Amino acid sequence: MRENAITVAGMGAVAFAAALWIFSATSVLSDPSPPAQQPPASATHVGAVPEDLSAKHLTIPVPGIEAKDLSPQFFDARGERGHEAIDIIAPRGEPVVAADDGTIAKLFLSKPGGITVYQFDPTETYAYYYAHLDRYADGLAEGDIVKRGQIIGFVGSTGNAVQPHLHFAIFLLGPEKHWWQGEALDPYPALTP
Repeated sequence: MRENAITVAGMGAVAFAAALWIFSATSVLSDPSPPAQQPPASATHVGAVPEDLSAKHLTIPVPGIEAKDLSPQFFDARGERGHEAIDIIAPRGEPVVAADDGTIAKLFLSKPGGITVYQFDPTETYAYYYAHLDRYADGLAEGDIVKRGQIIGFVGSTGNAVQPHLHFAIFLLGPEKHWWQGEALDPYPALTP
């Protein structure tokens, strides 16, 4: 009887150890990069604008705004994250134009960005993100080819915006060319040659 009790206790310990191992393995598999091993958010971003992007001399996406009216805001704090964009303050209803030639990759409505446009450049190397729009340009659709300076929307304050402005961001796309995924680049030097 005593041998059975020891065996049962031993089996219980083995079962507990196996359950602990399975839990640990599952945790590691579901999160291959624990937070302690991830670099700070700003370390993953390209600090300087790549030369090919600088050579494009992007159009400021709100007509009438000049380079001298802009300020660097990429690393500004927004809660626990960086801004990773530039805000261009303008009255509601002002046109928003394509900063470069390209293709409309996605028209998207999100809680933080409100009415948004994701545009790929002609090489599908970069995505341009226009957020807080009041509305899209009439007839704008995913897959449309747009030209630099073409109206794609209008300044607004949709999403979490407090005042009307355009939130403009640039992303270096990965090999998958996902419109929602890329490495954030600082738009300020790309708009202010």
